Amino acid sequence: MPALTGLRVVDLTRILAGPFCTQWLADHGAEVIKVEPPQGDDTRAWGPPFDPASGAASYFMGVNRNKRGIALDLRREDGRAVLRRLLAGADVLIDNFKSGSMEAWGLGHETLQAEFPRLVQCRVTGFGADGPLGGLPGYDAVVQAQAGLMSVNGPESGEPTRLGIPLVDISVGMSSAIGILMALRERDVSGQGQFLDMTLYDAAVSILFPYGANYMMGGPVPKPVGNAHPNISPYETFPTRSVPIFVAAANDSQYRRLCEVLACPELAADPRFVTGPKRNGRREELAALLRPLMAVWDGEELAQALMAAGVPAGPVMDVPGVLDHPHTAHRGMVVEIDGFRTLGNPIRMSRTPAETGARRPPVFGQDTRAVLAEAGYTPEEIEALLTAGAAFAAPS
Repeated sequence: MPALTGLRVVDLTRILAGPFCTQWLADHGAEVIKVEPPQGDDTRAWGPPFDPASGAASYFMGVNRNKRGIALDLRREDGRAVLRRLLAGADVLIDNFKSGSMEAWGLGHETLQAEFPRLVQCRVTGFGADGPLGGLPGYDAVVQAQAGLMSVNGPESGEPTRLGIPLVDISVGMSSAIGILMALRERDVSGQGQFLDMTLYDAAVSILFPYGANYMMGGPVPKPVGNAHPNISPYETFPTRSVPIFVAAANDSQYRRLCEVLACPELAADPRFVTGPKRNGRREELAALLRPLMAVWDGEELAQALMAAGVPAGPVMDVPGVLDHPHTAHRGMVVEIDGFRTLGNPIRMSRTPAETGARRPPVFGQDTRAVLAEAGYTPEEIEALLTAGAAFAAPS
């Protein structure tokens, strides 16, 4: 059985950070009840492409598998009453409403903690509820800019550049999953739930590495260095006669072995490059000497030769190449669920593996009737809630 079997999570989140967190929990056995607003999760329409079976966009489909889906209008008192009924049997509540929204509905964390003392509550916001930026909305790219990530990304001497993947959302999603599990572990000791105040800003600042560490130890203001590394050389991409490769010769031994493969012993012995600090101080000069030596190689063959010699290296792959790669298949990192392909879960446990292929992402409101019935509502009460617009089993 998966590791989180028996854990019940009520998920009020939408977009990416919260759904990413709860999908990981669901993959490992948690029962996740995704509660959508009447208009649905925004990302259902963030396409193309769209899933032919459900009509939902790939953005939604990619982070909502293995969840049961219901829809409630939490602006209504009877909708909030349904949520409270669900929370009575839940271990975790996670939301990513703007700061103050849950409090305005009478669902603030202190209120819920008093009603459900064992409940672990996790809130994901942009900046938190207080402080100079408190209460402001947070979006991945905006926080990348405000937290310094863009300032160190992009071509050397180029303008600050957004990371191609929404790393801030993903990072706070991962951090939230870890925090929830920490709180559940502590609950085993204290018997009490607690509130997790998770923000995109905090997550982004926490991963500002090594640039933050460099600067706080007296280094210069960090700037973009392209594909190079601010502390290590050679540690960047190099062109070959086929595909570019990334070489990560992170220590003196790996640098010497790189020179052996490239048949340039004079560079290995050159006093300008014999130690890591010396190489890093002459990073551009060294790269200029290495480029023509690599340009005559086939990229795949060079990467294999370097890896065989103990020098980390790999070809720069495009997305189709990665998804179709035999090692991706071997590691189970592409999952198929009833004809729907999606990315796998990287947490591999020996006795309690993830069940990534158990359930397709829910169609809007598909489980509303079943979940309400399990919560004790009669068929007549369920229909009354649907008629009143407190709950939804289909798009309104």
